[in-house]
Amino acid sequence: MSKRGASPPPSTEGTLIKRARSNSPAQNQIIISSGNDDRQKGLIRSVKRTSNLEAPIVSLSGSHSAEILSCRFDPTGQNIAACSADRSVSLWRTYPPNTNYGLLSSHHKAPILDLQWSLFSPLLYTVSADQMLSFTDLTTGQRTRKIRAHRGIINALDRTMAGGAGIELIATASDDGTVRVWEGGEDGSKSSVAVFELGCPATSVAWSADGQNLYIGALDNEIHVYDLRKGEQVYALTGHTDTPTSLALSPNGAYLLSPSFSSHTVIHDVRPFSPSPTRIHRVLQGAPAGFENTLLKGAWSKDDGGQRVAVGGADRMVCVWDVDSGRVLYKLPGHRGTVTCVDFHPKEPIILTGSKDGTMLLGELDPGV
Repeated sequence: MSKRGASPPPSTEGTLIKRARSNSPAQNQIIISSGNDDRQKGLIRSVKRTSNLEAPIVSLSGSHSAEILSCRFDPTGQNIAACSADRSVSLWRTYPPNTNYGLLSSHHKAPILDLQWSLFSPLLYTVSADQMLSFTDLTTGQRTRKIRAHRGIINALDRTMAGGAGIELIATASDDGTVRVWEGGEDGSKSSVAVFELGCPATSVAWSADGQNLYIGALDNEIHVYDLRKGEQVYALTGHTDTPTSLALSPNGAYLLSPSFSSHTVIHDVRPFSPSPTRIHRVLQGAPAGFENTLLKGAWSKDDGGQRVAVGGADRMVCVWDVDSGRVLYKLPGHRGTVTCVDFHPKEPIILTGSKDGTMLLGELDPGV
């Protein structure tokens, strides 16, 4: 009896083939399941990832022993700097493994209230309650310049590139009632370029898109607009019933975001010809300022051209609004103290928040429409 030959391989044409199930989700998705046993998990939903973060929420902690007062992405979005009431500045990587690669703890003798990355050089600008403006070279970690900029606490600073001149200008706002303009870079003078007298403490400052005007928030509840060339005030933005805590210009330079101690966040229209006589574009509610009189810092989204704004609150949440409609898109939890500062990633839908609990959180948002 002869053995039967091997059967020919079956044709796959028109045949249903069942593929083996893969236990590992795609890299750009998160599988949310029920149950602790891998064999009995039931799929609830999958969440599509929108950024290159390691997880939708990343905690950056362990560097500061006191509240974080300002945190910002660098212009490339690859690095993060944060300053604290413990008189130190921490430097972090935005993307995995999110290392804390630097801690600058000897550059100021009092709480550091604000910081900014240079727009064209590896410098970090910081201002402090010790009345000093410091320049730090981030390639070496050494302070390259130190200026006694004011006679009072310096609350805020901002920087811009002077049009056509290739010079970076820094504006500092202080409790001594003045805003001073300085040359940035390593070779600038220790003398101020311009001085603007307000007559009351200045809490916040921001440059216009062309670098010709300065927006200055003050204790008199107004935002004063100064022309750098004329050296005088050209108009004032009203609408607040209490002190503005910070100022942030929209990516297109047309609108100005200003939270305040009244828990109202106002968006002013700063275009040359505004259709509104009051220049008020939106009044947003949802981020309580609390009773601690903290200078809360707001921010505009950048990956979508400024369609969203965010401000932290004393309720330990971050409120994110849609600018066009004024409605609240998110109330983001995660902190154990007042959320003092917010920033958006320049290229991806990522929000950065700092808090009085001494920690920062990176959160992934839905992409803008």
